[in-house]
Amino acid sequence: MKKNLWFLTEERPKKEVLATIFQKFAKDYGYTAFLDTLRIFPILENNTFTFTYEVTGFRCNKVDKVFVKTVSGNSSFTDFLIFYQEKEPTIADTPIYAIEETKTDDKESRNTGVYQRCSKFVFIQSYYPDVKKIMLYNLQVEQKETPTSTYIFGTKLLLTLGVEILGKKLDSEIFTPFKTIDEIIDLKNEMRKAPKGNVPILLTKKQAKIEISGRLFKSGGLSHDPNIGALSIICAVLRKLGWKQNLEITQHGLEQKHVGKTNKFILIANKLQISLQGLTVPKAEMKDDYWKYDTDGEKLGTIFIHLVVENFTQGYSIFENHAGCEKGYFITKEGNHIPLEKYKDREKYKAGDKEQIVHIPDLILIDFGRSEVINVEGKKYTFRKNGMAELGNYDYIEQNYILKHYPKFNILRTVVLYGSKEEEIIEIEIGFLLNENGKLILGIKAPKLFQEAVKNLLDFWH
Repeated sequence: MKKNLWFLTEERPKKEVLATIFQKFAKDYGYTAFLDTLRIFPILENNTFTFTYEVTGFRCNKVDKVFVKTVSGNSSFTDFLIFYQEKEPTIADTPIYAIEETKTDDKESRNTGVYQRCSKFVFIQSYYPDVKKIMLYNLQVEQKETPTSTYIFGTKLLLTLGVEILGKKLDSEIFTPFKTIDEIIDLKNEMRKAPKGNVPILLTKKQAKIEISGRLFKSGGLSHDPNIGALSIICAVLRKLGWKQNLEITQHGLEQKHVGKTNKFILIANKLQISLQGLTVPKAEMKDDYWKYDTDGEKLGTIFIHLVVENFTQGYSIFENHAGCEKGYFITKEGNHIPLEKYKDREKYKAGDKEQIVHIPDLILIDFGRSEVINVEGKKYTFRKNGMAELGNYDYIEQNYILKHYPKFNILRTVVLYGSKEEEIIEIEIGFLLNENGKLILGIKAPKLFQEAVKNLLDFWH
């Protein structure tokens, strides 16, 4: 029996990312494979969604079918777990790849481009110590020609941990794994110091411990993601290279009340025996299961409508921010990718004016045939009234982005829901409901693009 490829992900699966993974798989296994136009479509049975997608367009005699399923990760989950087996994966099965995908280069953000993802690779080692770990750069902006020292340092740490880098050109003279602990300390301490007032990440080797300075306090608690990633991987690599004595984080800015048992850094600190200067690190155990199939997330509805529109109509997305997924770029009519601003006026926001927050939809779809742009707010069925209320918040994004780049388009606002066992919707603001039984329910004033997408999907399965 030929095996299947299973993609388990919290993200909306992107064709270009799937294509890169297919090529990587074929190369690693020495299989001949061909890529045609990739399509991702929901598998229906009796007009009902099975909560599994099939991918077509990948031909390999060693692979029967390719499936995608949405999962929910435990705390710090990589974007994709790939399984190569006949049956649908269970927690007891071992993946062949753990892949983290990012569109962020250090041209856009030094820290997010490398450090923010690092803790995921440290975290997964507790569950799948032998899985092949990959950082996949799905770049939508031009790669920075000269890499920053932060990027070089972070990437060398990833390589030392055994993470493979895909999707970026790396100079093999510069990007090599660290061989010794002293090499890590020297390179980090040579780097340009942080701006005044910031706490730099510096390593100080003493007789019985290595001190690593780094701020972990942010927004009232332990939530400084880039530093959580940086400190996690530095400590993991120091342990890998043989440091057995104490690792202590200094200048972290935390108080004892900020240190809870469920924080991902505290879980990693327990695993790697990291101490926090002046504080007691509580004993914490990682959960038994690294992931579970998602059966209640609002993004089950928005990802469904996104994929059906893109695979069964001429419409497509010009912005996506599905719940819990990486925020995309806004795509202009010319095909340029631009990041959306978080604030109308950053200075006013910093001064305490919360009205400056820019409210963004979960999904923006474009229907060129009807000259319509559709702003989609995703919600669980239980919170549908909140979703309807949030439709009133999109004036700024429509004036400053949509009408600026698509001036002759009509703009619709609609809510897409997931959940409940309901089989009809009465509120006109709701365009589509995917219920928990997989029933596809169009709203009474659903956008024409939704109606076309669902009709074509049903015709395909008939």
